[in-house]
Amino acid sequence: MSIFAKVVFRKTRERIYADVGRHLNLKVHDKIILETEHGVESGIICVEGKNIEKNVISTGKILRKLTIEDKKRIIENEIKDLKAKNVVIQKTKIRNLDMKLTCVQYIFDRSKLFVYYTSETRVDFRELIKDLGHVLKTRIQMVQIGVRDETKMLGGIGTCGQVLCCKAFLENFNSVTMDMAKEQNLSLNTIKLSGLCGRLMCCISYENSIYKNIRKKLPELETIIVTPEGRAKLVAIDCMRELITVDFGNKEFKVFSIKQIINI
Repeated sequence: MSIFAKVVFRKTRERIYADVGRHLNLKVHDKIILETEHGVESGIICVEGKNIEKNVISTGKILRKLTIEDKKRIIENEIKDLKAKNVVIQKTKIRNLDMKLTCVQYIFDRSKLFVYYTSETRVDFRELIKDLGHVLKTRIQMVQIGVRDETKMLGGIGTCGQVLCCKAFLENFNSVTMDMAKEQNLSLNTIKLSGLCGRLMCCISYENSIYKNIRKKLPELETIIVTPEGRAKLVAIDCMRELITVDFGNKEFKVFSIKQIINI
C-alpha cells in the first residue's frame, strides 16, 4: 500500500492519483510538480493523500511543491502557449483544416504541446503535426474534444449569474435529456434550456431524482384522486415544496401537501 493524493491538472482539469512519496504534508489546494505518462507537469492537490492500492488506478508521482522558480516557468509557459496558439492557427489555415482551435498548452517541462480542438468531422492532421513539430521543436498531441469540454475549458457565466458548473466543480458530465425537463415541468424551449455549449444545461439533472421519487408516489396529472375534502382532479404538482393543486370542479382549486394525499 502506498499513499496517493488526487491531483487536478491542465486546462482540461484532468484528475489522477499521484504517489506522494516523501511529501506527506501536502494539503488540498497545494500546488505541486508531478511526473505523469506525458512528462513533468504542474497541478493542484484536490484530495489529500490516503492509502490506495496502486494496481487499480492510473497514477503519477509527485516530485515537489511548487517553488518560486517553478512559478516563473509556469508564467513563461503561458506566454509560450499564446505564441504557439498563433502558430497553430496559421498552420491550420494554410492546411485548410475543418477544425476549431480551443486552446493549446505546454506541459511544465515543455516536452509536449497539447492542442485541443473541436470538429464535426474527422480531421487528418498528420501533415499539421509535422509542420508544428518543425516550428515549435516539441512533441505535439492533438486532442479532439466535445463542445461541453470546450466550454468547461473556456468557462463563462450561466443564466443563473454564476460561474458555469463545469468550470467551477463538475468532474464528469452526466446525461441530460428533455424527459428530465418534462419531469420538472420546465419550458420545453431548447434555447432557454441550453447552456453556453449549446447542449441542455447540466443543472437540469441535479434535482431530477427528487422529482422522479416524488412523482412515483402520485398518480398522473388530470386523474381523479381522493383528498381530505373529497374527490378532485389533480392539476399541478410542486415537487420542491411537496404540494399539489386539485380542482373540485367549476375551477374550485385547492392546495394540499403531498403527505396528506399519500396518507389517504
